[in-house]
Amino acid sequence: MAMGDRNYPFLFLLSLLLFALAFLSFAFFSSSSSSSYPFLFAFTPFPISSDFHVSVSPPFSPLSHFNNNAPAPADDVDLNVSLNIRWQTCRLGSVTVDYIPCLDNFHAIKRLRSKKHMENRERHCPRRPPSCLVPLPLDYKVPVQWPKSRDMVSLSFSLFDTPTFYIWYSNVPHPKLVEYKKDQNWVRKSGDYFVFPGGGTQFKDGVNFYIDFIQKTFPAIKWGEHIRVVLDVGCGVASFGGYLLDKDVITMSFAPKDEHEAQIQFALERGIPATLSVIGTRKLTFPAGAYDLIHCARCRVHWEADGGRPLLELNRILRPGGFFIWSATPVYKRDERDRKVWKSMEALTESMCWKVVALAKRVGSTRVGLVIYQKPSSSSCFEPHRSNAKRPPLCDEKNNKVPWNERLSYCISRLPVDSQGNLISWPAPWPQRLTSKPQSLPSQPDAENIFKEDTKHWASLISDIYFDALAIRWASVRNVMDMNAGYGGFAAALNEFPLWVMNVVPIDAQDTLSIIFERGLIGIYHDWCEAFNTYPRTYDLLHSSFLFKNRILRCNIIDIAVEMDRMLRPGGYLLLQDSMETIKKLNPVLRSLHWSTSLYQGQFLVGKKGSWRPSE
Repeated sequence: MAMGDRNYPFLFLLSLLLFALAFLSFAFFSSSSSSSYPFLFAFTPFPISSDFHVSVSPPFSPLSHFNNNAPAPADDVDLNVSLNIRWQTCRLGSVTVDYIPCLDNFHAIKRLRSKKHMENRERHCPRRPPSCLVPLPLDYKVPVQWPKSRDMVSLSFSLFDTPTFYIWYSNVPHPKLVEYKKDQNWVRKSGDYFVFPGGGTQFKDGVNFYIDFIQKTFPAIKWGEHIRVVLDVGCGVASFGGYLLDKDVITMSFAPKDEHEAQIQFALERGIPATLSVIGTRKLTFPAGAYDLIHCARCRVHWEADGGRPLLELNRILRPGGFFIWSATPVYKRDERDRKVWKSMEALTESMCWKVVALAKRVGSTRVGLVIYQKPSSSSCFEPHRSNAKRPPLCDEKNNKVPWNERLSYCISRLPVDSQGNLISWPAPWPQRLTSKPQSLPSQPDAENIFKEDTKHWASLISDIYFDALAIRWASVRNVMDMNAGYGGFAAALNEFPLWVMNVVPIDAQDTLSIIFERGLIGIYHDWCEAFNTYPRTYDLLHSSFLFKNRILRCNIIDIAVEMDRMLRPGGYLLLQDSMETIKKLNPVLRSLHWSTSLYQGQFLVGKKGSWRPSE
C-alpha cells in the first residue's frame, strides 16, 4: 500500500473528531424543539413526570461560591455577542398576553377525567417548555411606583407603607371584576386607572376595620409582633394582605386562575405579594409548620370535603400554636346547609385538636361573622386515651418529601421537631426572629456559624456591590424574586427597603424553606425546568445566585431565559451571580432578547429587559 493510501483512514478519523467537537460546542444552545430554533440541533432534556422525585444537592453552603478577598476574574466576555434565535410571539387567543404555561395548557386540561376537585386549576405543564415570547398588552405603561411618588433616597422608609391604591387599566385590561363585585368595593374603574378602595366580600366596613376587629376580638394575635407570616386563601385582589403590610405583617395571598378574572394579577400589579395556587388534589408548595396564621374570608374552599383533606392540608402548613381565621356563612347563618357544614367543621377540628378561641357572630355593622381556631402546640392531645373522637391517623414520620406534585394526605401532620427531636417552639417576636438562630437549622456542628456568616455576607454584598456598584435603579424595584434563596439572607438584608422578596427554594436544592419562614419571610418551592405560577410582567427584579450550577444538566438554559423574560416587567432587572462559564452561555441568549447587559468583577451580570417583542 502506498503512503498516500495509508493517510485516508487517518484523514477520515480526523474529520469525525472535528465534527464531534463542532457538535459539542453548540450542545448547550440546544432546544427542546428544532422548529423553535431551526439552526440548532434538537435536544430534549428528560421530562419530569408527576411522580418523579429528584435527589437533593450536597449540603447547603451559602458562602462556598464567594470570597470577598479573592481577586476578581477578568471580564473577558464580549457582552455584544447575541444568538441568532428566530423568536416568535405566543399566539394563544384571548389568554396570550396573560399566558401562564402550566395553568393554560388547554390540551392537558381537556383530557382530565374529573374537575370535581379543581383539577383544571392545578398545574399541567407542557412536556416541552414554550419557546415563544408573551406579547405586551396594548398601550402598556410603566407600573405606578410603590408608594406613589416616593423614592429610596432615605433609607428610613419601612417596607410596610400604605399600599398602592390604583394601577393602570391598560396593564391589566380586565374589567369583569368591576361589575361582578361592584357592591363589595373590591375594585373600581376610574378613567385610565383601576382603583382599590379596600373593600371585600366580608369587609363591609373596610379592610382596616376588619383587621383591627380581629385583634380586638382576640388580643393574642398581636399583628406584626407575635403574628408575622400569614397565608390568605382565596384572597381576591389581596386587600387583606396589602393592608396588613401597615402592621409589619407579610402575607402570601393566593387564589386560583379562575372566573374571578386576573385577581392575582391585580395584586402583583399593586405591589402586594401573591401567587397562583389552589387547594385541589395536591399539597401546597410550602413546608410544614410555615405560617403563623391562615385566613379565609368566603374563600369558597369546602374544608370538610373529601374526608377533610383540604383542612388537613392547612393543618400541615400551620405553625403549632398558630391560628386559622374563617369568615364564612356557616359561622353566622343558620339555614340547613350552613348548619350541616358547621357541624362537619366542629367534628373535623375536634379530631385535629383545634380549639375555638374566639367566635364573633357580627363584625361591626355587618351581618358577617368569624371564628378563630388555634392549632395545638404539643402532641399530648393525640395520645389515644385523651379523646374518643374519631380522627384521621397521624402521618408517617418518614413522609417528609418536599411537597412537589404530592397528593393530599388523609392524615394529621406530626408537629415539627428540630435536629435533636425536640418540638419546635414559636419563633422570637418580630423583628428579632429575622436574625435569631432558626430552630430548624441542620444538625451539623457549624450550622449556626454558617447561618450567621451567611447573614453578614448578604448584608455586606448588597451594601457594597448590589447598591453601590451595579447599574440598577432600585427606586423602581418593588416585586423581587430570589430564584435560589438558600437561607433567605438576600431577602433579610433588604428588609428595611420598600420592596418584598419571593424566596424560591428549588426542589433539587437542600430544603431550607422552613428556615426562611421561621425568619419571618415568605417563599415557595419550585422546579426551574418548568414555568412559575405567576402572570407575565409581575416582577421588577429577579435575583439568581449560582442557580444554574445544578440546573443546567437537566434544564435548558434557553427555556429558563424565556421564563425569566415572561416574569419580568419591561424595564425590570436580572441580577445574576454565577461562574464565567454560565455567564458566557446565558448572556448571548439575553442579548438575542434585546436585553441590555453589563458585567461586574467577572461574576455579577445585570440584565435589563426592554419592551422589544418579535415583529409579526
